[in-house]
Amino acid sequence: MSTMAVPDVAVATVDEGFWTRNRKIGAVLLALGVLAAALFGALATDRQARFTLSETEGGAALEINGTIGAILFGIIAAAAGAALLAGIPKRWFTLALGVGLVAFVLSFLCWQVSAAPEGRNFMPLVNIVRGTFILALPLIFGALAGVLCERSGVVNVAIEGQLLMGAFSGALFGSMFNSVWVGLVAAAIGGAFISLLLAVFAIRYLVDQVVMGVVLNLLAVGITGFLYERLMQTNAQKYNSAPRFTNWEIPLLKDIPLIGPALFRGNIFLYLGLLLVLVIHIALFRTRWGLRTRSVGEHPTAADTLGVKVLGLRYRNVLLAGVVAGIGGASYTLALYSFTKNMIGGKGFIALAALIFGRWSPTGALLAALFFGFADQLATYLGAIGSSIPSQFLAMLPYLATILAVAGLVGRVRAPAADGKPYIKG
Repeated sequence: MSTMAVPDVAVATVDEGFWTRNRKIGAVLLALGVLAAALFGALATDRQARFTLSETEGGAALEINGTIGAILFGIIAAAAGAALLAGIPKRWFTLALGVGLVAFVLSFLCWQVSAAPEGRNFMPLVNIVRGTFILALPLIFGALAGVLCERSGVVNVAIEGQLLMGAFSGALFGSMFNSVWVGLVAAAIGGAFISLLLAVFAIRYLVDQVVMGVVLNLLAVGITGFLYERLMQTNAQKYNSAPRFTNWEIPLLKDIPLIGPALFRGNIFLYLGLLLVLVIHIALFRTRWGLRTRSVGEHPTAADTLGVKVLGLRYRNVLLAGVVAGIGGASYTLALYSFTKNMIGGKGFIALAALIFGRWSPTGALLAALFFGFADQLATYLGAIGSSIPSQFLAMLPYLATILAVAGLVGRVRAPAADGKPYIKG
């Protein structure tokens, strides 16, 4: 009897040690909460931190004393961390973690907003929400492109190049034809061009997909940089002055407090991005195409024996991913800016991180992209109110958030089993 009990105890000790991942995250969150209550509470002022429900300082607002808010939200974050450290049931993990992180951010904001110069000690929440979605748009399109590729078994490190080629093509052809629609089609074709190269070399010639993605990113930087200098810099009026998509307002919905002005007074890219998330999610998990795509990404040999044309499906999905990413690139040059060299600035790699953080799901990728977009918008806001935090650190904020999210919060995730593995038909 005793000899049988020893192995059971040993296994239980190994499998259920005290320092589980949840408890480690809880300990870190507890420390962050204590730090927030002590440090942010000491640095905050007794002025009111105002969070307005409009685009300006006026109108309805949520107000709290800066010092009290920083300490209170720090305590809430610490309490959430303590709950995780105590070993609450796993079904409550996401809620506790979310509450803790939001409370930590609010503690930080109470310090920053209350300490801002007079006249700037407010945060316009409408602008923050709108800016979050605008900055997240290329990440949403890029992450969706990653979903389409990697669910099919092809690693898409070339998202950066697809976004860049889409932005360049949209600006160039939109300017030459003075048409946003021509620019949009050209952007889709530009992204598909990079995807076509990825598909041919990765699927047909079995080149390492990660290496190929890096090479294609460099190719896109080289091509767009060369043509920018030869065409756009010499004659910006003709080649780099594309018209812009105007904002489309949706009646009734645009008047919803906070959400309405941010979401329902946007341009085509905002509506198209949200629509694509819904369509791809339904298609991936509710249609025959989605079932075949997922089977090809998980077990291509089994899919082949059931009559699925593995290579053909991979080609089509990779090309479709390029179209989606190309349109995402156009959200820069046909809505916001003129084209500049390497203007994507690493957003393709953040989109790849959003894909992983979102666990290869369209809806998960959307939420992850919004998280990174908020970090980017927060850095912009803090710079605008004259934050005491060095500008170099603020510029790092979205990339730092990416590293922390993927390395610390994502946990153990499993990519599609055949992701990155070439399929050779027997």
